[in-house]
Amino acid sequence: MAKREVDIVVLSDTHLGTYGCHAKELLQYLKSIKPKAVVLNGDIIDIWQFSKRYWPSTHMMVIKHLVGLIAKDIPVYYIPGNHDEMLRRFRDFQLGSLKITNKLSLKIDGANVWIFHGDVFDVVMQHSKWLARLGAIGYDTLILINRFVNFISLQLGQGKVSLSKRIKNSVKGAVKFINKFEATVCDIAADNHYKYVICGHIHHPEIRTIVTEKGTVIYMNSGDWIENLTALEYNDNKWSIYKYMEDPVAQAIDINKKKQPKEGPKEMMASLMQELNVKQNAPGNLSGLTGTIEAA
Repeated sequence: MAKREVDIVVLSDTHLGTYGCHAKELLQYLKSIKPKAVVLNGDIIDIWQFSKRYWPSTHMMVIKHLVGLIAKDIPVYYIPGNHDEMLRRFRDFQLGSLKITNKLSLKIDGANVWIFHGDVFDVVMQHSKWLARLGAIGYDTLILINRFVNFISLQLGQGKVSLSKRIKNSVKGAVKFINKFEATVCDIAADNHYKYVICGHIHHPEIRTIVTEKGTVIYMNSGDWIENLTALEYNDNKWSIYKYMEDPVAQAIDINKKKQPKEGPKEMMASLMQELNVKQNAPGNLSGLTGTIEAA
C-alpha cells in the first residue's frame, strides 16, 4: 500500500500507558502516512498514570514506529506536556533526528508558527497540580465507563456516544475555559508576531481565525487520541485536521499485533536502541519540505 505523503504531522495527548489511549488506531494512522517531519506536542506518554501492570503491545508498537522514523533521519520534535513534564528537564537534548524542546518556532512559507503544549495557560495546572492529577484519574475512569457504555450501545444497534464530550459541552464553565484558553494563547502569539499558533492540552481539535488587538492569528489544536482521534497535518501549503474516524484507509490497516514477540523492559530498550542505532547527528533539515520551512 502506498503511504500518503505529509509534510508535517502534529500529534498531542496520545496518553500512552493509559486505558483510554487508542494506540491501535494511532498506529494504523502512523502506518498510513509518510511524514517529512513530526511534532509530538505533549502528553505522549502519560507518566502521571503510568503503571508497569498496563503497557499493551500496541503502545510499545507506537513507540517503536516513532523510533523507526528517527532511525530514518526524519525530524521528530518532542515538546513535553504536563503528563510527561519530567522530560522538560531534558530540554535541548538531541539524539539523531530527535530533539526535545519546550516550545518550537517554525517559519513556514514566510509565516511564523509557534508550537507548544498549552498547559502553562491552565490555571488549575499552575496553582493546584494535585487537583489536575485527581481530575486526570477521574477523566480516565470516565473513559473506561464510556467504553463499556459504547459496547452495550453497539450490541443494541445504537451508535457510539462520548460522555466526556457531552459533559464538556453541557457545562458552561468548560466552554468558557476553552474560549478563554484560545483567546489568551492568540493574544500572546499576536504580541510576538506569530501568524499561527498550535496547541494541545485541552483535547479540542480546532482550526479557526481569532482577531486580537495586535492582529489576526490562526489558532490550531491537534486534539487527542483518547476521544477525538485527531492530528494536525500540513501539506500542499495548508493546515488541516486529520480525523481517524473519517479515514477508511487507515482503519483497514492490519497492524499484525499477534506477530509481535513478548519482550521484557530490558529487551524492549535493547531493541529500541538497536533500531535507533544511536546516531549522533543533528536533527534532520526541514528544507526538503514543501515551501520554506525552518526551525527558528
